[in-house]
Amino acid sequence: MSAAANRAVSRVVDEAHQRPPAETLHADELARLADRDGRDAPRPAGWRLTPRAVVEFVLGDSRGLATPKFVGSRGFVERCVVALATNRGLMLIGRPGTAKSYLSELLAAAVSGDSTLTVQGSAATTDDAIKYSWNYALLLAEGPSERSLVPAPLLLGMRDGCVVRFEEITRCPIEVQDSLLSVLSDRVLIVPELEGPARTVFARQGFTVIGTANTRDRGTNEMSAALKRRFNFETVHPIPDLDEETALVARQTAALLERSGIALRLPADLTEVLVTTFHELREGRTASGAAIEPLTSAMSTAEAVSVGYAACVQAHYFGAARPTAEHIAQHLVGTAVKDEPDDVKKLLHYLEREVGSRRGRAWREFYDARRLLL
Repeated sequence: MSAAANRAVSRVVDEAHQRPPAETLHADELARLADRDGRDAPRPAGWRLTPRAVVEFVLGDSRGLATPKFVGSRGFVERCVVALATNRGLMLIGRPGTAKSYLSELLAAAVSGDSTLTVQGSAATTDDAIKYSWNYALLLAEGPSERSLVPAPLLLGMRDGCVVRFEEITRCPIEVQDSLLSVLSDRVLIVPELEGPARTVFARQGFTVIGTANTRDRGTNEMSAALKRRFNFETVHPIPDLDEETALVARQTAALLERSGIALRLPADLTEVLVTTFHELREGRTASGAAIEPLTSAMSTAEAVSVGYAACVQAHYFGAARPTAEHIAQHLVGTAVKDEPDDVKKLLHYLEREVGSRRGRAWREFYDARRLLL
């Protein structure tokens, strides 16, 4: 059994874990899809599932083998899967909060059975965090050897034939980004400190890299043209359909509450208010077609889930029978002031001009809660 398989088998769902990886959380679905595929179904070398099953794991299937986890067109997800089957990496770009990281996790879990080989890009990321480092006690005692080598995600992915996820790649210095060039081109990693066969690590079948980058970070550490050529770029857009976004926020909020042991759920009318507010302030246009001033903050679906979850948590721990529009408004303020304090004024203007005329108890309560912004 490979090291990757050992990691997957030894990982057990533990209630103490705040967020198990996708391959653990959805282990039953992955097993059902693998059984349906069978051993002889055509698939890229090193893949655990067929490309069709990978798409079904992400989007759900009509026979109930897998539930929908990501909202996007089938054509888009198929292109991402095809990119992983080629000799290039996959780069997911888009606005903050559009589920780029979540999609990369789902793809890695379905292809490799292990989504944990992850590099988190930042200004402090070094080659050691990407390729390998050393156990310095052993290094001093024995010199460079395989025993003293500490593999990082890239080396592990190459050695085991797994997908490596590189999050927020444009947050890294350019020279660190370019450490991927030879790996993506030749599928070889040289460890110059070692001698003999151990010096050269050849990527096994199944290895590839999924990168993510926020379009807001363009210009921070722009990727070199050479590195861009080694990736297929796909843009992850915000969810355009309000009903689909509402259903997704309801599902994910309920899942978070269930894992927290909280029986409360966000009522359907409050979910509508929450998601409609985020959707309209993100797009700069109301459902009726009226133009409004969008917020500078990323009014993403992920942020909407966080606000809905926080509202229910507050209601649970502070004795409310149900979450209310006031709870939503309180946590919405924390989202709106992340980037620009003037966004609170835009939010207040939206409540006064657009929300005040809307019908329904939840909308009226939300309009009354505008006092929390003053």
